[in-house]
Amino acid sequence: NNQEGVFIQVFLGERAMTKDNNLLGKFHLTGIAPAPRGVPQIEVTFDIDANGILNVTAMDKSTGKSQQVTITNDKGRLSTADIERMVAEAEKFKEEDETRRQCVEAKHQLENYCYSM
Repeated sequence: NNQEGVFIQVFLGERAMTKDNNLLGKFHLTGIAPAPRGVPQIEVTFDIDANGILNVTAMDKSTGKSQQVTITNDKGRLSTADIERMVAEAEKFKEEDETRRQCVEAKHQLENYCYSM
């Protein structure tokens, strides 16, 4: 609410909760126009090149301000075996993750309702 920046985190994984996924990178988008909660529009784009380098850009649509993080293969990326393990875990915990996701969604709806009063 009336923040002048937003913290962007980039994760790799199949699980519903970020704590169960792998953090690839993070950055802070500053200089956004202060506005009520839910009003700012931040566009996040992902671009991966032929060498597997991932560029993540966040842009405030109202000001045009943007920040970017570059994630290379040697910085936080997982091996094929690690990815296969994570996919298997996602399948194993699918029902538990869905229940947790629904609880978080209900909490967010309640917070939004309280905020709008």
